[in-house]
Amino acid sequence: MSSQTIIMAFLLLCLLAVLVSAFVFLMFSLAFFLSSRLERGAPFVPSNKKKIKNMLALLGVLQGIRAVDLGSGDGRLVVALARAGAQAHGYERNPILVFLARSRIWFAGLAEKAFIHHGSFWGADLSSFDVVVVYGISGIMRELEEKLERELQPGARIVSNTFPFPSWQPKREAEKVYLYERPPHRRAQLK
Repeated sequence: MSSQTIIMAFLLLCLLAVLVSAFVFLMFSLAFFLSSRLERGAPFVPSNKKKIKNMLALLGVLQGIRAVDLGSGDGRLVVALARAGAQAHGYERNPILVFLARSRIWFAGLAEKAFIHHGSFWGADLSSFDVVVVYGISGIMRELEEKLERELQPGARIVSNTFPFPSWQPKREAEKVYLYERPPHRRAQLK
């Protein structure tokens, strides 16, 4: 075989690899797009470092508590919660983001303290968590507020990035990051 034939074969193999990769990416994207139309939720918009710092500052001491990030995306907040001392969990529907989040946790050496669950948090029982973190959208906040009131223990802390809950009054706020405490009685807190 001539060197020209070898180069041509190599280029064809590279082209085939690119085409297969593009096809796999498109199939994952299509699956995510279709599933996102069937379920409630927000698109992936990562929290920046300043927002994460504000969230952790509002939450205060996290050592030994159980925390959950609803819609954990690429896992950056789950990792930050675990580094702050929490047993951190995240719920994420997108399989690509689940893979990225689990990789981030593994590379951070936090596999014993941080966990990503593939699936929607709407069907999950959140009653065992002391802290809930969410970066939702305005359209889900009323229903999420009702879910958290049903499932969380009174006194549980909730941090919402950007979007406030419709009926609860925040205990504190820092640059559109809101800290709430799960109220003891639903009726006393509703408008």
